[in-house]
Amino acid sequence: MSLMRTKSIERSIADTEEPEFRLRKSLSALDLTVFGVGVVIGAGIFTLTGRAAHEVAGPAVVVSFVIAAIACALAAMCYAEFASTVPVSGSAYTFSYASLGELFAWIIGWDLILEMFLGASVVAQGWSAYLGVLLGQLGIPLPAAIGYGGTVDVMAIVLVIVLGALMTLGIRESMRVNLVLVGVKLFIVLFVIVAGLMFVNAANYSPFIPDAAPREAATGLMQPLLQFISGSAPMAFGVGGIFAGAALVFFAYIGFDVVATTAEETKNPQRDLPIGIIASLAICTLLYCAVALVVTGMVRFDELDPAAALANAFAFHGQTWMATVISAGAVAGLTTVVLTLLIGATRIIFAMSRDGLLPQQLAKVHPTRRTPWVISIIATVVVALVAGLTPVGVLEEMVNIGTLSAFVLVSVGVVVLRRTRPDLPRGFRVPWSPVLPILAAIICVYLMLNLTVETWLRFLIWLVIGFVVYFAYSRRHSRLGKDGDLYHNPAEPKVVGRDG
Repeated sequence: MSLMRTKSIERSIADTEEPEFRLRKSLSALDLTVFGVGVVIGAGIFTLTGRAAHEVAGPAVVVSFVIAAIACALAAMCYAEFASTVPVSGSAYTFSYASLGELFAWIIGWDLILEMFLGASVVAQGWSAYLGVLLGQLGIPLPAAIGYGGTVDVMAIVLVIVLGALMTLGIRESMRVNLVLVGVKLFIVLFVIVAGLMFVNAANYSPFIPDAAPREAATGLMQPLLQFISGSAPMAFGVGGIFAGAALVFFAYIGFDVVATTAEETKNPQRDLPIGIIASLAICTLLYCAVALVVTGMVRFDELDPAAALANAFAFHGQTWMATVISAGAVAGLTTVVLTLLIGATRIIFAMSRDGLLPQQLAKVHPTRRTPWVISIIATVVVALVAGLTPVGVLEEMVNIGTLSAFVLVSVGVVVLRRTRPDLPRGFRVPWSPVLPILAAIICVYLMLNLTVETWLRFLIWLVIGFVVYFAYSRRHSRLGKDGDLYHNPAEPKVVGRDG
């Protein structure tokens, strides 16, 4: 009953063919790329760019985005190698099970459940807020009691229920709707970029890297853990500001990892998963850099509004109608984010339930739709209630720490699996291993240390709850523990057991 027992790749893949757990394979590289862009590009493209430029980096925020993209690409390559080697639902959970062992797999699966449930709830509330703004601009104001900040956020609940029903209906249908919405979102983003170019003034790019200056430091539980440990005061602008900006905008890229959760539903996962993960990251990088160049060219960085930089940049030039276009883009963008996070959450729980770490009855697949319908319904209800009844926005950083912890374990897992199973066919290989995977893990740990002390305390409480569930239920019900012989690793010598 070792805590570090690993589930062989062969058995993980064999599980996907069991009739009661078999999902429909219908996704292509294009579907996965759209899926990735759908979850990464949200309302942050209209707000985070201006905040980073105004507070820490100036026009050099473009460089911050490039540095963050490079750092994120290291983790993305680790995901691509694992996804092409272990094309099974569960993403980082499944990868960790194959390389680091059951306890690590449970921890990361537990973290990912928190990340995606909270993420979907937070984004649904953000969608409700933008919908209220958009309808107000169109002269159709929502009643305050049913919108964002009301007694019950009815609009957030309606969104989650509609998307949950779509997700339960089928992955192919979900991807078709996602494709249309991502198309609308990209059209609006590109329109904003092209329209903004007409108001760019080259003088606003000077100085490109403003002189370094100290910035106001947070205190108490709201200060970054690194600042709490080292006592160092944060700096803005200068070269240090560029890296501070990179740490801030890194979170704009989070989401590409959700692509890996659909591995079992991909027609040719060894080829298509790496393409989907890396292509979606590349597209998002280009869009972020373009928006950063436009917004800092339209208005001087020290005059940008950090709360709604792009909308107010157009208002600065008398183009107030663009605020309506930007709100429409945010509504379309956040719809796709909620949908992809819901799909990702159900696939994580599906993989954990199939392995027995959560009740196996949850992993039932619909006989005709081939979707995990029980989990889909439960996830929809939970996310709808959380989004509609609780102020989850204060827990937003929990999404980041859960994601980064997954990045760390996946990066380490690539190195481990290269050593333990060099024989496995890999559709994609991280270059310069183990240097790049280790570098990816170090960068992600550094970014985790930049999260607040309060976030770390909440994260530790969630982990403690997870350990209690694991030792009270999951360890005893694990299929790997019950059927150890079935999970034999063919790369290791077989020990003769009771069956001879």
